[in-house]
Amino acid sequence: MRQLTLLIQIAEMAKKGSQFIIVTHSPVLLAIPNSSIWSFDNGEIHACEYEDTENFQILKMFVNNRESFINQLLKFC
Repeated sequence: MRQLTLLIQIAEMAKKGSQFIIVTHSPVLLAIPNSSIWSFDNGEIHACEYEDTENFQILKMFVNNRESFINQLLKFC
């Protein structure tokens, strides 16, 4: 809930002209409207879409297939 509140505050400030550089793994903060997302994966800096971020993809897999996802993780323990 706190991340959603922060998202709202950042979006409101951005509408007023503020700019932010945010380094995060949070799929919630990555979803700030009208933001540019830059990935530093694999030693290369490049722009990417929200849905293409690893953070979003992992969260989506977890939410859509929670039991299977957890079972796969626990196989390695």
